[in-house]
Amino acid sequence: MLGKALNTLRWLGIGFLAATLVFALAGWIGSSIPRNSGWQEPLSMQSRHVEVLIGSNGIHTEIVMPLVTPEMDWRATFPASDIIAADRPYTHVAVSWGERDFFLETPTWADVNPLTVIGAMLGGDAVLHVAHYVRPAPSSDYRPLRLRPEEYRALVAAIIDHLPPEGERVLYPGYAAHDVFYSARGTYHIGNTCNQWTSDQLARAGAITGWWTPFPGGVMKWVPELPGF
Repeated sequence: MLGKALNTLRWLGIGFLAATLVFALAGWIGSSIPRNSGWQEPLSMQSRHVEVLIGSNGIHTEIVMPLVTPEMDWRATFPASDIIAADRPYTHVAVSWGERDFFLETPTWADVNPLTVIGAMLGGDAVLHVAHYVRPAPSSDYRPLRLRPEEYRALVAAIIDHLPPEGERVLYPGYAAHDVFYSARGTYHIGNTCNQWTSDQLARAGAITGWWTPFPGGVMKWVPELPGF
């Protein structure tokens, strides 16, 4: 009896490992197939552009945008009054998307609950995570990407599409004094992750990115790293 149970566990473990490897391989292949393959980043000195940053913490990606440009003023959409440290001279706003329960219940990786992870993989409601920054510096993890004005307007429209109507928006406290969560449209699941959301927004803007990007590396490999980082 014990031997049969151990054998079952062994096969379950093998099956889980095989599924994980297949998923990882599919993610690598899917992220290597380009969308908007003919797109080229505008040269910094030859045309007007908006510079955003694509950031990654190794698990999750976000899009960092200037707080105010001729194309968009984010102060009305994501007011600093929604965060604790509202009086700082913010210059940028970072937006990412993810599963509500996982985001809200996992302020640090030490708080990860396997049941929450499984629930997110199976499907759950989404939120937008919005953080306010003061002059964020480019780095190997926060890479600049230049967009033409019309491309940036398309990116803005894509992000706003994920917000519910003004009267239906729900606000949730953030992890720190400079961030906050908002209820968002869409359903998170294993095939539609936070990193897929990032690449989908970039694709809507017309920038080159991968087709299916469940992992952050699949997003970041399409954003050139600055020399010296």
